[in-house]
Order: sequence, then structure tokens, then C-alpha cells
Amino acid sequence: MEKQLELVAKSYDREIDLGRRGIDSYNELPEHIKNDPGYPLFQKMREAESLSESGRQEIVDYLSPVSGMNLIDLGCCLNLKFGGYKDWASTYHGVDISSKTIELLHEFVEKNQLMIGSLECCSMHETSFETSFFDIGTCIGSLEYFEKDFVEKVIIEAYRILKHNGKFVLDVPDIGSPECRITMIIEEYLGREDKYNMSVREFDGLIDNYFMIEYKEKVGPMIQYFLTSKKI
Repeated sequence: MEKQLELVAKSYDREIDLGRRGIDSYNELPEHIKNDPGYPLFQKMREAESLSESGRQEIVDYLSPVSGMNLIDLGCCLNLKFGGYKDWASTYHGVDISSKTIELLHEFVEKNQLMIGSLECCSMHETSFETSFFDIGTCIGSLEYFEKDFVEKVIIEAYRILKHNGKFVLDVPDIGSPECRITMIIEEYLGREDKYNMSVREFDGLIDNYFMIEYKEKVGPMIQYFLTSKKI
């Protein structure tokens, strides 16, 4: 687990460095990937912005963020900058394993004089937040890099820091789908191999121990879950 966390952190640190130079890694893929029969599907998903749908209106509608609510964004990446989270009325708290991602977000917050809660560089399975601190939360485009044991630790941590009846949206890969296959090939090339190894039935069984599944939707290569905490 520690090795995978390190690889994911280094990969996203590299993405931030490239992004600062105006380079998009998805535009610099090698020919063997561009010649893959699934690549046109990947291009279509990019055009439709359905690779990581962290800013979908469905998420906003479900979480219904209002002033006075605390939001936790686990594996936040750049959702605050590009996912529309800066416009939510709730108080934003972001967690990410990439130190350069957190650094860039701090710069963004300062430049735009945003009022947020916190930005923490740490693994999403072990945070410093108090128990039952958050009203709502998200974990989008992050769990695909890890196997069952780590995924379960993240679910338990989300359960711990969310309040009774707290709402939570996460996504996991739609294993076996053509969209997921080509995305996994590309992510491995970028140095952050997808390790997720759970069937839908197995993941649903894990979730049921902590959250009620209100509904779920297929979004590109992922399945988004809309959950409510079972905490008493």
C-alpha cells in the first residue's frame, strides 16, 4: 500500500509540474496507445468531460451544500479549481496525497482570496479531522488506484469523519467495461496503475456496512455512488 501511495503521489506531482509548463499528458500519449482500438472511446470521453465527473450537477443536487455545512473532498486533486467546488456555499476541506497539488491549491486560494476550511497533504485513509465533523463529502477519481484493503480503509475513514446521515458521493471503476479498459491502460502509462480489484457486488457489500446506497450511476469508466451514512 505504501509503495502504491508513493507512486500515485509522484505521478500527480509530475502532472502538476507539467501543467505549470502548459503540458497535458493526455495529449502526449505514445502511438501504441493511440493505435489501441479503445482509444477513440477515450477521446470521446475526454470531449464529453466524462473521465472524472467531480463537478456533475447531480453531485451538487444530491449533496445540497449550504452555508454552515463542512465538506470533505477526499483525494481532492484540483476539484476546488476546476470542479466548481469553490462556488459551493459549504466550507471546503480538501485532502490529497500529492504535495504539489496541495501547494497549487494554496496558491489558487490565496490568489482568489477564497474562504475555505483547510487543505491537507495526507492519504485519504487516515486524516486528522475530528469524528463526525463533516456534513457532506466526495471521493471522486481516487479509489481506482487501490486494492480492496485500502479501499475499505478509506470507506471506514469517511464513515468516521461524516456525521449521522451525512451524504457522500464516491466513484469506483466499472471493471470490465471498454471505457474502463482503455482508461486503465493510459493511467498505467502515466505511472499510476489502477489496482482496483472489486466486483460491483463485492463493493456494494462493503459499502452496506457503513452507508446506505441511495442510487448509483455509470459515468464514463466509473460508477458513481450516492450514499448516506448509517452512523447512529
